[in-house]
Amino acid sequence: MKITFLGTGTSMGVPVAGGFRREELAHDPRNERTRCSVWVQSKGTSILVDAGPEFRIQSIKAKIQRIDHILVTHEHMDHVAGLDDLRVYSYINKAPIPVHASKKCIESIKTRFNYMFGRDKYPGSTSLDLIEANEPFKLGENQITPLPIKHGNLEILGFRINDFTYLTDVKHIPEKTKELIHGSKVIAMGALRWEPEHPTHQTIPEAVQTIEELEIPKAFLIHMNSYVDHEPTNQRLPDHIKLAYDQLTLTL
Repeated sequence: MKITFLGTGTSMGVPVAGGFRREELAHDPRNERTRCSVWVQSKGTSILVDAGPEFRIQSIKAKIQRIDHILVTHEHMDHVAGLDDLRVYSYINKAPIPVHASKKCIESIKTRFNYMFGRDKYPGSTSLDLIEANEPFKLGENQITPLPIKHGNLEILGFRINDFTYLTDVKHIPEKTKELIHGSKVIAMGALRWEPEHPTHQTIPEAVQTIEELEIPKAFLIHMNSYVDHEPTNQRLPDHIKLAYDQLTLTL
């Protein structure tokens, strides 16, 4: 299984609009972070998790030629704005692309992208098949487990794909979800900044503590903001926990 981190930045991206703090981070290209998304390839199945505002650019860099399924963690625009750019993949597939998400997220997608659905579907717009993800399911030979987590007060999903767990925008993980995560070999986890504490996102110290509790041997932090400098942060982290960066690839 090959994992490609398409984007690793917070909802505003790094640098933010206008380029604020760009000079402070320009010494390391890994500090340029587009909105969070990950691409998983395994045995003939191509799975995209979230499609943010920069998906078109991310897909060109990663040379994504096919998408068979999409997993959506939640309805915030930094995770769904790129759904419009998926139209070419539905053309290639000659069929709607299955999108697996929570019921609430599905309703939000239908509302925000109303021109993609129903009798008045705009000709040529992305074709999506929206499927509620509330139980484990298989995509090809991949075992997919939806992972209920809390983004502040908002209930969202993470996903476990075989032995890879992906949790973005996480603040709290229920005990039942921790049981579903146990045994993963690699985890990607949201970690907004060093400090101060945030009401809807884990800080880096909180994420490290959570990873240690879950006893996962290898971890990558995602969803970092403009105050996280890549290499100095890596030097402060335990050896088995590192920052992910855009276009980083792993084989699991």
